[in-house]
Amino acid sequence: MKLNLKRPIVFFDLETTGLDIANDRIVELCYIKVEPNGNEESKAMRLNPEKHISESATKVHGISDEDVKDCPTFKEIAPALAETLQGCDLAGFNSNKFDIPMLAEEFLRAGVDMDFSNRRFIDVQNIYHKMERRTLIAAYKYYCGKDLNDAHSALADTRATYEVLQAQLDMYPNDLKNDMDFLSDFSTMDHNVDLAGRFVYDEKGNEVVNFGKYKGKSVREVLMRDPGYYGWIIQSDFTLNTKQTLTRLKLKYAGR
Repeated sequence: MKLNLKRPIVFFDLETTGLDIANDRIVELCYIKVEPNGNEESKAMRLNPEKHISESATKVHGISDEDVKDCPTFKEIAPALAETLQGCDLAGFNSNKFDIPMLAEEFLRAGVDMDFSNRRFIDVQNIYHKMERRTLIAAYKYYCGKDLNDAHSALADTRATYEVLQAQLDMYPNDLKNDMDFLSDFSTMDHNVDLAGRFVYDEKGNEVVNFGKYKGKSVREVLMRDPGYYGWIIQSDFTLNTKQTLTRLKLKYAGR
């Protein structure tokens, strides 16, 4: 089923030096930008992460330090990429938990002001897990009737994710709406305040801590009762987006 779009949507996939969002880096980024009129633009680029690619990561995606030593860094391509993503919704496979937070970190490190608010995030894996609970390779076979021969090639995974979403809309016409607002809500597992989900909204829309000894406690209450909490977050190895979000909340509460 052709996607019913009111604004462009970018399907993307990342290959990285590892799985630590705060410390690892992108080594390959591929995207397919789909316009409301159906036009598509695709691009694949390898990046020099300026750090060692772990052996375990290389075993997954096949990209080594030697392969990317002469490639541009993320900082070099960040302004053009931000322009490409401007005004677009974002979609991927496991993107809400990994790809989007990782991408946000890279933009922050590059000093590029990339606003991820007011966008719809559509995680095709979450839709799949709610409906069938399997992996991308199985999803591609199940929904599209094809074998994903180049799994963990970022462009192949990106194309497969795009095709799977279209097939999901065809297969579940009574459960899924061809509407990006609906799909964004449906594919969201958590109501995160920051992209990494360290802080989430409760059922009343209040920001609460989602980890550690203060889990379930109001962020505002924690900041008031434990003045050192903010400094601990800022000085510790949390993602830049998490630190930025807590700073925003601290300033918001100070104004009340």
